Amino acid sequence: MKKLLSIILLGLTIFVFALQTPVMAAGDVAKGAKIFAANCNSCHFRGINVIMKDKNLTKNALSKYLPGYDADPEAAIATQVTKGKVAMPAFLGRLSPQQIADVAAYVAEKSVSGW
Repeated sequence: MKKLLSIILLGLTIFVFALQTPVMAAGDVAKGAKIFAANCNSCHFRGINVIMKDKNLTKNALSKYLPGYDADPEAAIATQVTKGKVAMPAFLGRLSPQQIADVAAYVAEKSVSGW
């Protein structure tokens, strides 16, 4: 009985940890610029959006169309890059969580400073 209980508790513990969203380290803007150039430029050159013109990477557009951007720009951008949405593919798997954080830091900075 103790062995069965131990297995059940271990399974529940693994399940709980698997559902948690990992905390991303702070992004590196310089690294993010390189990753963006290699992975994002084809659709978002200079902050545009070749698929949906209004949903570009300017601060105003991100604030309007990206949930959570006003509260935490980097986290909102990282979520979008991680999961994708509509025509944008998910990049988790193609990029590591740290690379996604780097891209998010770069996009957040460029959205404010201008592309």
